[in-house]
Amino acid sequence: MVMNRAIVAPSILGCDHGDLASASLELEKNGADWIHLDVMDGVFVPVLTFGAGVARSISSTVSIPVDAHLMVDRPAELIDAFAKAGCRYITVHPESSETHIHRVLGRIRELGCSPGLALNPATPPEIVQWVAGLIDLVLIMTVNPGYGGQRHISAMHEKITSVRKILDNAGREDVLISVDGGVDSSNAVKLVQAGASVLVSGSYITSSSNRGRAISSLKV
Repeated sequence: MVMNRAIVAPSILGCDHGDLASASLELEKNGADWIHLDVMDGVFVPVLTFGAGVARSISSTVSIPVDAHLMVDRPAELIDAFAKAGCRYITVHPESSETHIHRVLGRIRELGCSPGLALNPATPPEIVQWVAGLIDLVLIMTVNPGYGGQRHISAMHEKITSVRKILDNAGREDVLISVDGGVDSSNAVKLVQAGASVLVSGSYITSSSNRGRAISSLKV
């Protein structure tokens, strides 16, 4: 399902980590639809970022959904905390050390949040068909997770289309497809045409001298 207008979810990875709540509020005032949290544990990916306390501060400050992308080795140990912190969406990776990713997705739903599954560039799209009934979002990584500012992998556009077909064939036209990695105004239209409905963008927005204009340029 292609949305009439893309949901724009700025990643706050490049913002001042000493005041992420204020940075998130500024992004909301500049037109952000969601706030995207890149949660990294220094194990699943080599970078360490922030935890549920930061998520709670942001969720209590903004009125838009907070989307937590858990790039962590043991997501089952963290999902309760991020749910209690007020995150609307919680997304996990099937490559984590969790043996039963179905159970993790089910637990996210039990906690009242929307479960998401993240696909790294080398993760085959077919995995989605086996969890289609459990998820509300598929996050397609168009870079390898871990660092901001990486070059967009355009070969992933075909994966977006493949995932959209898998979801539609499973009767899950309502599941959102989010794209994260090198998203900017040069590729936003192509991503939405491929089937994306949520555009996660980090440095393109947070490094801009006019964040409102940058956000607006992605609302294709």
